[in-house]
Amino acid sequence: MANRARDLGPEDRRRSLEDLAGADLDILIVGGGVVGCGAALDAVTRGLRVGLVEAQDFGSGTSSRSSKLIHGGLRYLEQLNLTLVREALRERSLILRTIAPHLARPVPFLYPLRHRIWERPYVGSGVLLYDTMGGRHGVPGHRHLSKKQALREFPGLRDDVFVGAVKYYDGQVDDARYTMILARTAAHYGALCVSGVQAERFIYEGPRVAGAVVRDSETGRHLEVRARHTINAAGVWTDAVREMGGGRTPFDVRASKGVHILVPKGRIEASAGIISRTEKSVLFIIPWREHWIIGTTDTPWDLDLRHPAASQRDIDYLLDHANRLLRKPLSGEDIVGVYAGLRPLLAGSTDETAELSREHAVADPVEGLTVVAGGKYTTYRVMAKDAVDAAVRGRAGRTPASCTHRLPLLGADGYVAAWNQRGLHARVSGLPVRRVEHLLRRYGSLTGELLDLIAERPRLGEPVEGAESYLNAEIYYGVLAEGALHLDDLLTRRTHISIEEPDRGLAAARPAADLVAPLLGWDQDDIDREVARYHARVEAELQSQAAPDDISADAVHREALAG
Repeated sequence: MANRARDLGPEDRRRSLEDLAGADLDILIVGGGVVGCGAALDAVTRGLRVGLVEAQDFGSGTSSRSSKLIHGGLRYLEQLNLTLVREALRERSLILRTIAPHLARPVPFLYPLRHRIWERPYVGSGVLLYDTMGGRHGVPGHRHLSKKQALREFPGLRDDVFVGAVKYYDGQVDDARYTMILARTAAHYGALCVSGVQAERFIYEGPRVAGAVVRDSETGRHLEVRARHTINAAGVWTDAVREMGGGRTPFDVRASKGVHILVPKGRIEASAGIISRTEKSVLFIIPWREHWIIGTTDTPWDLDLRHPAASQRDIDYLLDHANRLLRKPLSGEDIVGVYAGLRPLLAGSTDETAELSREHAVADPVEGLTVVAGGKYTTYRVMAKDAVDAAVRGRAGRTPASCTHRLPLLGADGYVAAWNQRGLHARVSGLPVRRVEHLLRRYGSLTGELLDLIAERPRLGEPVEGAESYLNAEIYYGVLAEGALHLDDLLTRRTHISIEEPDRGLAAARPAADLVAPLLGWDQDDIDREVARYHARVEAELQSQAAPDDISADAVHREALAG
């Protein structure tokens, strides 16, 4: 059994690829989002031999572009979808208390009340049920606030749009880091998890899927990866993977675009977030480090799945709905970051994606292949468990039951003690306490690995040039241990520099590339190419955000990237 965290660094990736080529796997997973990485961890901790391939970076699709909330969904409660809400709240409690207390924490919200008589008992009873179903494990209970009390919590709220509020708590998580640490935890237990590897076609032995032919995007090399069972966990790419020859499932997956914007913390005067109903969905104003996240939209998307483009219409929608609530209106000049993600929704009879099911489905379209789709980020673990259960059904010999409900991710064990010792860590390392706290909230008890790097190379203890809220050690460690292969992986998912800096990370791009070049074997041409690619991506996103609608935003984005 491993006695330390197995890394996802370049040398580990090379070895995992070699092992995949000669492996006799029980399960091969296609897709390295939160469900695929969750399935890898679920399967390997049942004693199965597991491989996972991800075409891009771990969590690079939907799983790094969410509202960054772990929640049951108040609107699903209003729709009387009690099963989904109960399941999600149970998972919220597990993540906050057991699985990842270092990456997830409670976050307060106000639900503004607009009507004096009927709304408070209506909303209050719903939030009471929400609290009761969630067991309040890991979060405080709700409170009723008068208008005066609500303004103390959120002074930036317009006083003509509400008569009082209900304060409640949900959970918040760093979605990109959570997905990556799922992959790293699975690798720690022996799974072969490799990013930058595209599944191109299934291997058949008679009528049975027996693995896949995959291509390493870094070298162009093709490999045959054989497995007794394959799980398609490709999210919004589920149907595309199915077209590789994986049979017909009883459901289709439809993509819904959700856009979020970030504004500086000082731009909105408040100590809690806001949730408010809109004509289409809900609006969140969410505290996020030194920023506020405002989202989200919910519109059908059938264009580029890899690069969903936010348009001016999306941004105007969010600003308009936020400004209906805020005393000091926001403008486009306040925005420091924008990101767009795609929800994989199970297709139904309605054309409105806001009405499609957030529940998940598992199917076995052909022998040897399981497909899992739909669901919410919060319920990824249940989806992963159900997919693995389906994959091992009928397998000779008894496969142990899932144990991930009581399995902490890497960095969780010892986190509380490390947090309590943060002053000591600061004195020993020479870092300010606030820097150590920042590291602990992102790495948990693995923070010691970064502090060791800083002790060996003091330059790593300095802030990133052009993004001073992060340390050089975080960029370096993103390659050394966390599987980053490209500059975009580092600035967008290992850190959030691309959405937290007003210049979208352009100033940090070259210093970051120079720092990790020795680890990735980059020469000057490679560095220049990575920096140019990142600049092109930022320019493409900025151009698309000035386009009036989805079609033009997608076209502008594609053209800018191609240029």
